[in-house]
Amino acid sequence: MTPVTIWQTFDSAFSVRFSTMNTMFQQINQKHYLYALGLVVPWCIYRWYKGSRRVTKKEDKYVYITGCDSGFGNLLARHLDKQGFNVIASCYTDKGEEELKKITSDRLATLHLDVADSKSVEKAAALIKTLVGPKGLWAVVNNAGIALPSGPTDWMTIYDYKNMLAVNLCGVIDVTLSVLPLIKKAKGRVVNVASVFGRVSAFGGPYCVSKFGVESFNDSLRLNMAPFGIKVACIEPGFFKTNVTDTVAMKKNLRQLWERLPQDVKEDYGPDYLQASIDMLEQRFNMLTDGNLMKVVYCMEHAISAVYPQTRYSAGWDAKFFWLPAAYLPTSIADRLFRGNAPPFKPKV
Repeated sequence: MTPVTIWQTFDSAFSVRFSTMNTMFQQINQKHYLYALGLVVPWCIYRWYKGSRRVTKKEDKYVYITGCDSGFGNLLARHLDKQGFNVIASCYTDKGEEELKKITSDRLATLHLDVADSKSVEKAAALIKTLVGPKGLWAVVNNAGIALPSGPTDWMTIYDYKNMLAVNLCGVIDVTLSVLPLIKKAKGRVVNVASVFGRVSAFGGPYCVSKFGVESFNDSLRLNMAPFGIKVACIEPGFFKTNVTDTVAMKKNLRQLWERLPQDVKEDYGPDYLQASIDMLEQRFNMLTDGNLMKVVYCMEHAISAVYPQTRYSAGWDAKFFWLPAAYLPTSIADRLFRGNAPPFKPKV
């Protein structure tokens, strides 16, 4: 046989063998897809069934909620009250307490609380101890929080950071520690309301810093409390229409920050930057904010009443499909994405 004939014979045999192997691999891959699909469907059904189970004897369980003047906290207090829980709703204002009492049952108790004041937190904890008795506290929901001031980092002062951290982070820690012995008695729950901006910092200022801190506290607390039978959950909402995302207050905040800036910082950003920021803020908030606050409330309720709560809850379409995926992007890509959505300006050289 000539070399050409040998090569043709080898090539023909190889082609047949390769074609056979390719067909075999395709059949195996198809089987793998079917096997994977066969596993995914039962897993989804099992997860749904597991998550649908609820705790019993709700009338014996006490739930302590902070920040019930309005928004998520107010809706959650009313929702749990209808379900039969004994709700202890803390409000920052007397008006908030009075209005909540008018629309809830006699089971619901209200109290005044300033989460940034340790004496107020201690007083509330002492009152709760007398209310719950030997059964202990089933759950605490750290919902209270603020979002202003917010703006570029070099517009801020250290006092802006301290004031927000006192409420959003230190308040969460203080309230949790004040009632943790009561939660241990009931082998209950701690539910911390963070934000998708505890996963990704899309803008400057103290808000993202405070929520990153809540995420860290939540994770360490979950690990430390697991041996005691305490479940710790974190709620990570996206943009919702609450007092925190009130565009009127946000625009007023930007103007106030701008007015107090030194002249050299204003010149760095240019005279048109403030108005560009306000216009972009209104455009983004109108596009992203969700008016259905019950999406977050249902996550909170599940964390409190489910036999097997999740460790994290992402509430809102923007959280699930934009902000959380953005948190897993390479830093260079995420930075380019967020810079591209910031108000355009040319820094002064």
